[in-house]
Amino acid sequence: MRHLSFKTKSANEKIVERKWYVVDATNMTLGRMTSRIASVLRGKHRPYYTPHFDCGDYVIVINSGKVVLTGNKLADKDYITYSGHPGGQKHESAEELIVRRPNVMIERAVKGMLPKNRLGRAMQSKLFVYEGAEHPHKAQKPETLKF
Repeated sequence: MRHLSFKTKSANEKIVERKWYVVDATNMTLGRMTSRIASVLRGKHRPYYTPHFDCGDYVIVINSGKVVLTGNKLADKDYITYSGHPGGQKHESAEELIVRRPNVMIERAVKGMLPKNRLGRAMQSKLFVYEGAEHPHKAQKPETLKF
């Protein structure tokens, strides 16, 4: 009797085809949207997902200022930065941050969902967030990411 053996394919540069996706953040919940984006950046939607290899796609987020936070998060959620110097800790509410720098809110949410190593930093570099509806990546012909 012949034994059939199936080999598990491990992702590498030859196998991986990177696509470009665009996400319109208008009226989308921050956490639900960013968890899906993090999954696409990691490549978990692929059949050949490999945890130790960056097999994810590129993601472009437009209209970042129109993202929605549920409940009282706009007033209650704090973003803290610390310079390392005495008295160098700064607090900013989500309401203030979304007016001043809306891109940072999405970037920080996605960063927290990626691995904390050089692989995670490589995945994070494939995320592009823009405040308006325009982006400079039209040549890559991005597809709309459906949720």
